[in-house]
Amino acid sequence: MNGTLPGARITAVLGPTNTGKTHLAIERMMGHATGMIGFPLRLLARENYDRIVRAKGPHRVALITGEEKIIPTHPSWWVCTVESMPLDRRVDFLAVDEIQLCADPDRGHIFTDRLLRARGMRETMFLGSETIKPLIRELVPGIEVVTRPRLSQLSYAGAKKLTRLPRRSAIVAFSAADVYAIAELVRRQRGGAAVVLGALSPRTRNAQVAMFQAGEVDQLVATDAIGMGLNMDVDHVAFASLRKFDGHMPRNLDSSEVAQIAGRAGRGMNDGTFGTTGDAGAVDPEIVERVEAHTFPALRGLFWRNADLRLSSIDALLASLGKPPPKPGLVRPRRPADDQLALEALARDPEIRKIADSAHRVRLLWDVCGVPDFRKVMPESHSRLLGQIYRHLTGKGQRIPTDWLAGHVAQVDRVDGDMHALVDRIASIRVWTYIAHRGDWLHDAREWQDKTRAVEDRLSDALHERLTQRFVDKRTAVLARALRDDTPLMPTVAAGGAVLVEGQSLGQLSGLRFIPEKGESRAADRTVMNAAGKALRREIAERVDLLAQDADDAFALDDAADVLWRGEPVARLTVGPDPLRPGIDVPFADMLEGDAREKVRRRVGDWVKAHVGRVLKPLVTALEADLAGAPRGLVFQLAEALGALPRAVVEPQIRALTDADRKALARLGVRFGVETVFLPALLKAAPQRLRGRLWAARTGGEMPQLPEGRTSLPFDAGVPAGYYEAIGYRVLGPVAVRVDMLERFAAELRRLAREKQAVLPPQTLTLLGVSVEEAPAVLQALGWQAEQTDDGLVVRPLPRRPARPDKAKTGPRKKTGKGKPGGGGGGGRKPGRRDVEDSPFAILRDRVRITA
Repeated sequence: MNGTLPGARITAVLGPTNTGKTHLAIERMMGHATGMIGFPLRLLARENYDRIVRAKGPHRVALITGEEKIIPTHPSWWVCTVESMPLDRRVDFLAVDEIQLCADPDRGHIFTDRLLRARGMRETMFLGSETIKPLIRELVPGIEVVTRPRLSQLSYAGAKKLTRLPRRSAIVAFSAADVYAIAELVRRQRGGAAVVLGALSPRTRNAQVAMFQAGEVDQLVATDAIGMGLNMDVDHVAFASLRKFDGHMPRNLDSSEVAQIAGRAGRGMNDGTFGTTGDAGAVDPEIVERVEAHTFPALRGLFWRNADLRLSSIDALLASLGKPPPKPGLVRPRRPADDQLALEALARDPEIRKIADSAHRVRLLWDVCGVPDFRKVMPESHSRLLGQIYRHLTGKGQRIPTDWLAGHVAQVDRVDGDMHALVDRIASIRVWTYIAHRGDWLHDAREWQDKTRAVEDRLSDALHERLTQRFVDKRTAVLARALRDDTPLMPTVAAGGAVLVEGQSLGQLSGLRFIPEKGESRAADRTVMNAAGKALRREIAERVDLLAQDADDAFALDDAADVLWRGEPVARLTVGPDPLRPGIDVPFADMLEGDAREKVRRRVGDWVKAHVGRVLKPLVTALEADLAGAPRGLVFQLAEALGALPRAVVEPQIRALTDADRKALARLGVRFGVETVFLPALLKAAPQRLRGRLWAARTGGEMPQLPEGRTSLPFDAGVPAGYYEAIGYRVLGPVAVRVDMLERFAAELRRLAREKQAVLPPQTLTLLGVSVEEAPAVLQALGWQAEQTDDGLVVRPLPRRPARPDKAKTGPRKKTGKGKPGGGGGGGRKPGRRDVEDSPFAILRDRVRITA
């Protein structure tokens, strides 16, 4: 830049990270009428452009990067990337940030060119590391060097496990695969991480960093892309590796590289730390000493490439690019830059050589070679694209065809696919965004700038969403932050019981039980439970108070023996002193404290007692009646059996009853049948259901399906033993028959026996609800045999089984009562009935006789 005024000042402001160098330069620039500052990254240029716009207004500030140009009519200050600085524009102040990048193998020649040729008319300022101090003094005569100390201390903290890293940590790896693997691990253990890669678009990087800055996540996992220009509130930098691939080979980081990355820790006056994690091992003590003291080996050479180009022909251009450095301290890059490689590739194309037949067309070819390879594809592939562009620009229309450009843009204007696909599309659209900002290459360039920027924004937003979905468990992160900050957690419990805290769904509150939503890791589940415990303590306490005062109609009992309060389980019936007095367990409410749990248990117990007393009132009344010993014992046995017993089981007690006892029991609703002693009132639907639920509580099982008013049902071998009897049914072969229907059928059999009729009327089977085919097995269980004849179903008592030697009769059996064997009216053997050896009733009756 020519036109520097006499006495113009050239200054190098050097020092480590966090010294306020950039802030100083911007303040100095805005102190001049006009100014220009070049940044190493588009991201940094945009960030500082926005900062100056907020201070001075958009009409006074211009932004120029390879992919973005915002130029008001008369700007005072220009914010640019270093490559895009318009050096032909005269400004009072000019600055270049991160000037030590003159030693960068890929871009160093551009920074060196700015160091040697870019000047402000009144003031020039170069910002960077002290490593460039000796060379900058040698190459820029008269330069004033100012060193600035770091505003905060940076110290080594050693190695730490990933799970032990402090909040506000940045974890650095050197490949996308390693970054993704670490971020996945952090998600499982800590709730999530932001991700920063060099391949991300500025918009995506900003969104990820903003998430970290806002405290939505505690960790950021990144490549060394964070080492330059990302201003974040990082307290600790942890290296997951101390080796990187530099484009040629893997190598160890040097001390200045460690310092550049570690220097992100600590901002302003806040101190920072750095260390390692994972398998990185310890940092070399010499490197630690250099980083903490900010003393690094000086640069030995700056990369230089001739900027005074000869454009008469392709060969002349290539020759001028190969010109050797003119001064000591300047060196040629180890490999040609991308634009030079593209030129060399296109120079091998005879058609391109033929087209580039003038200085104007060679200049155009060189401009086309400057299109960045954001896609990082093979040089040959990128060169082919550049060749197509050059042919269009030198063709008949001398513009890139709109339909050709539209086709390429449409190929990448898609937000489907995974993260890798989106990263590739963003790189592709950045190429077209760069081309769109070459206004003389396109028809309607402004329209295409807007279109390509919109596509890049859509892709960037989709990539940010994919990264967040994969690497951030937002619920866990939000809850962990709230727990860490010890802020009050105010839950919202929806009508359906959904629990929301800090906008995040935790699970369901069912009665007094919290059912958490399952997370992806144990750490996530612990966080949810901790947050729920803190947030729901008051809500559950209020529910306990309400339950304790609620009316009985707020409670119910389900078929699994769970007690429901307002439709939700709060307790469970278990084994108690007897079937009518079950135990009360409160297993569902893990968040209940001791006193609250006991309050729930007492209220539920009171309701269960009242409920049993209402539904099974005949049985409870009989238990509470003033009865003598024999009837009291019989009622007690009925209660133990939930209201029905085979008569054979209590035959001795029945024989012991007096007429007064029988009348008293009859008044209480107890019926003595031939087969069963039972209370008919308990065979209705509600008592029957409660009997089944009490049985379930007693056995610890779940109640099978009720017969729902049926007098009989097919016997299910899978139903637990004792269930049918508990609800008032008797198993007879293939069916279970309700005991009142069984008594009516037994009475019909006795009538047939008395009248010496052998054919069973078909309508009699309807009492049992069985078919003619099922009848023989049912009758056999009752001690009868049946045979189907042309006249119908012929029934007769089974023949008496032979007496066993130990049961041999010694004489005729004494008849008592009304001429029936055994004592007590209605007791004893039925007329005409004979036992067989395998009859269950015969065996049971024998055992009763033995005990009697």
